[in-house]
Amino acid sequence: MARGMRKVPRTMSTQHPDNVTMPFFTEGTYFLGEDEIKEAYYVFSHLRCEEQMWDCEGKEVDEFVIKKLLTRYENFFKNRRIGKDLFITLRVPNPTVEKSEAKILLETLESAPRSYDTASLFYGDDNIPPIFEVILPMTTNTESINRVYYYYRDFVVGKQHRKCFENDITIKEWIGEFKPETLEVIPLFEDIPYMLSADTMVQNYLKDKQFPYQRVFLGRSDPALNYGMIPAILVVKITLQRLHALQEKIKIPIYPILGLGSNLFRGNLTPMSVNECLNEYPSVQTFTIQSAFKYDYDEGLVRKAVEKMNNHTRAVPTVIDEETALDVTERLASAYREQIKELAPLINEIARFVPRRRMRKLHIGLFGYSRNVEGITLPRVISFCASLYSVGLPPELLGLHCLTEKDLSFLKVVYPAFLEDISLAASYYNKDVIKLISPKIAKNLEKVIGMVKYTENLLHSEYTTQIIQAALSGKENTITENMISAGKIRSFLG
Repeated sequence: MARGMRKVPRTMSTQHPDNVTMPFFTEGTYFLGEDEIKEAYYVFSHLRCEEQMWDCEGKEVDEFVIKKLLTRYENFFKNRRIGKDLFITLRVPNPTVEKSEAKILLETLESAPRSYDTASLFYGDDNIPPIFEVILPMTTNTESINRVYYYYRDFVVGKQHRKCFENDITIKEWIGEFKPETLEVIPLFEDIPYMLSADTMVQNYLKDKQFPYQRVFLGRSDPALNYGMIPAILVVKITLQRLHALQEKIKIPIYPILGLGSNLFRGNLTPMSVNECLNEYPSVQTFTIQSAFKYDYDEGLVRKAVEKMNNHTRAVPTVIDEETALDVTERLASAYREQIKELAPLINEIARFVPRRRMRKLHIGLFGYSRNVEGITLPRVISFCASLYSVGLPPELLGLHCLTEKDLSFLKVVYPAFLEDISLAASYYNKDVIKLISPKIAKNLEKVIGMVKYTENLLHSEYTTQIIQAALSGKENTITENMISAGKIRSFLG
């Protein structure tokens, strides 16, 4: 199969731990390493996802994922080739940010030629590498993307032409050939300043390379955690518009991947909202299918939703007035951050009770790096959302009190479902939360709630009231149990 003709997946299953319900193939309350091998098979065979992101950050890396899949599920993968029909894409640590994980990057890159050899033996030819791309999280400059690309090309594959000592055979003659010759790097942009310069970084990266296309990953959760929901949505739309303009300019297809979670704050992609997301982000090639999407809905419903996305045709991005969008972003982000500074102790206190769904240290949140929020540290975004929902304070409502009539008119055009979406979020609001927050934040929330018509989810409020009372009284033994019950009503943990 010609390299230029390679299929670019529409759906990427991920290992985000935002699910309330655990799948049938796990035994405990969280995924263990071997469960993730079963999960990869399950999402390919049952849910029909086209790609599985394999997270090599913050856990013991299973470098033998390709070998285990091919040996355990031989019949399935004989007919559906990894690297051609289905894809495993490694997410590696970023050594610039994750110092303690840095050398895992090198181990992961070294595993690609071994996976190639395994697949060659299994399929009886060596035409198609099973792994040919890696995702680099928290990308902040072109150099960091290039480092991964050139390290693999020159040091992992390049060493085959060297000798262990003078007059010896080459490493290639001793060990065998190293393939693939190159690994393509997918930059993942997770912070607003870098998202806004993503097109420039990608253009610089592509200058000296001949690729048939380039994939670019945009995070949606971390920008929301750092700046608020509306700023995250607007900046994603600006970035998609700029990436499309770059594609037109350099005549190389750019295929965006967008990381959407199930709750509105993290992206609003569920089996029930597929059409809305496809319309909201028409130029996105690949959508992430996170754990709540996979496990908190009926399997048949999930499969239909995935198939709809797989068969949908990508279009051009919606046009957005960048100047207005950036003005709204700046004002809302400022209002949101002011509230977060005050809410951080409460969030951190409640986050202790969020049940773990994956046994790993997830990579560090960007909020801690922000110079504007000195000394504020927050849990990762899934625990952040779970904490706020659990006390009846949906994070979507934060920062919106400073919206003007002019802003609302603008949002009506660029985000038509805005008021409808906020109504849904508001249904999980529990006014008892005012016992845990300042009068100022309570007043701001009242203003936001007044913008929409909504129906309070009374059963959800029953559980969140119990959590609020437990937080006030210090009787903490039922908090996790009530969190899970409330999460089941929402169909996501965080």
